[in-house]
Amino acid sequence: QVQLVESGGGLVQPGGSLRLSCTTSGSIFNKYLMNWYRQSPGNPRELVAGFTPGGMPHYSHNVLGRFTISRDNTRNTVYLEMNDLKPEDTAVYYCNAWRSDSGNEHEYWGQGTQVTVSS
Repeated sequence: QVQLVESGGGLVQPGGSLRLSCTTSGSIFNKYLMNWYRQSPGNPRELVAGFTPGGMPHYSHNVLGRFTISRDNTRNTVYLEMNDLKPEDTAVYYCNAWRSDSGNEHEYWGQGTQVTVSS
C-alpha cells in the first residue's frame, strides 16, 4: 500500500513560516513527480508547487517568491518551505505523487495537513 506521510502543518501568524514534509517509499519517490496541493473550504484543490520531469521546481503565481519546494533523495522526502504566510494561505495541504505511463495516469495522495494563518 502506497503511503505519503505528511507533517509540519499548524497555526502561524501572518508573516510567519512553516515547513511541510512528505515522506514516501523510494519506489514512489524516484519514479513519480512529487507535488504539493492545497484546498480551502469551498474551493477546488489547487497545485501549489511541484517538480518538472527535468527536476525543475515550479510554483503557482500566488506563492511564487514565498514558497520553496525541495527534496532530499536520501530520505525520500519532499519539503515545502512557506515564508511570509498570509491568511489566504490557510488550507489543507496535500502531498501528491503523479506519473504518466503510456498514457495512463497514476497518482497518490497524502492524508493532508492543516495550515492555518491567523493572528
